[in-house]
Amino acid sequence: MIQTIKNAWKIPELRKKIMFTVFALLIFRLGSAVPVPFVNTTLLGNYLNNMSGTIFGLMNAMSGGAFATATVFALGVQPYINSSIIIQLLTVAIPALERLQKEGGEEGRKKIAAITRYTTVAIALLQGFGYYTLIKANGLLNLGGMNGVWAGIVIVVSFTAGSAFIMWLGEQITEFGIGNGISIILFAGIVSRVPSMVQTLWLGVTNNISGITGDNVFSLPWWGAVLIVVGMLAIVVFIVFISNAERRLPVQYAKRVVGRKMYGGQSSHIPMKVNMSGVMPIIFAQSIASLPATIGAFAGWDTTTEGFGGGLMRVFDTAGLLYSVIYFLLILGFSYFYSTMQFNPIEVANNLKKNGGFIPGFRPGKPTADFIHKVLNKITLFGALYLSVIAIAPIITQNLTGARNLAIGGTSIIIVVSVALETMKALEAQMLMRHYKGFLE
Repeated sequence: MIQTIKNAWKIPELRKKIMFTVFALLIFRLGSAVPVPFVNTTLLGNYLNNMSGTIFGLMNAMSGGAFATATVFALGVQPYINSSIIIQLLTVAIPALERLQKEGGEEGRKKIAAITRYTTVAIALLQGFGYYTLIKANGLLNLGGMNGVWAGIVIVVSFTAGSAFIMWLGEQITEFGIGNGISIILFAGIVSRVPSMVQTLWLGVTNNISGITGDNVFSLPWWGAVLIVVGMLAIVVFIVFISNAERRLPVQYAKRVVGRKMYGGQSSHIPMKVNMSGVMPIIFAQSIASLPATIGAFAGWDTTTEGFGGGLMRVFDTAGLLYSVIYFLLILGFSYFYSTMQFNPIEVANNLKKNGGFIPGFRPGKPTADFIHKVLNKITLFGALYLSVIAIAPIITQNLTGARNLAIGGTSIIIVVSVALETMKALEAQMLMRHYKGFLE
């Protein structure tokens, strides 16, 4: 692998792309350390640290910790991801957008990309205003004699501009760098929290050895730290295996004579990814399952509060049994929803029929579509169970070891590994063009 990196570095075009990607990520990390004005970042960080089980904890993880410190890039790539999902769903619901995507060609793709950008800015404005409202309502502003309205405008515009800049930076990485720019930025944000996780583990083991205890003291036995590290490595291996797994449906094309030449007769296959929905089911499930905790955090409730509020927080504790069950069921539901959105058995069967192809043992048309739908349900169930195991594993680890807020959860690991594999394949393609052995050899 070291020799492969040396060979890649010797290629001028590839070296420029690598350097451009590294420089772009450096800009991203610098922007993630620049706070917006008029916000007391110390008090804000302490406030959000107590809301780790809410939707804000998810946003903080996706932004690489920038959300908790109200930096220029606090919103991260979330507005762009949300915009992409919304436009993707609308292309199925609105015939005009569907025609633009399928029949518009390059011009149609450019128009959809422009719509996605405008939607990203609109979502960033809404999220920025909501974030400002949260800061203002909890007395976390530091106006310094500045007019409150003007300060609010500056804060919201700063958040929106930062999100728009990240979107532009991601597009530049895609065009001039290596791999998908938005995915690489998301990868960089999550990986940047690894030192914080290592520091937390080390502090917990040190406190346990020294016998330091207290309500706010994190203590972790050495075997707990080993269990966490081994578990993460096992999850990475499992994710790599599932990410490359696919079910291949055999396809046979009928022979046909055109003039004096015979066409067709070859065999092929339809690849069906085991986890074709990616990490989206976990993100949506976590957002919905954490709503009670988010509402309770806004109301000032915790597990020690008396009455209805405390009971609600204890029932929907993010490390509790009910939360885990709801989380599990939501992942199953969203997995089936996304697989249905991304893979249409009827459309695949019709395309096979038009091109003279068929699956051995099944007649073209409805029987083929029914068979593909049956196979899709089976692999979707396996993929959903896989995502559920990855998502629930950190909760089980927390209950076994008492370790919380370790910065890297199941969602983050899936994103990191998936982006790493995607980038490796992009580099592999570049290397194969120049007859070098790549990373996947």
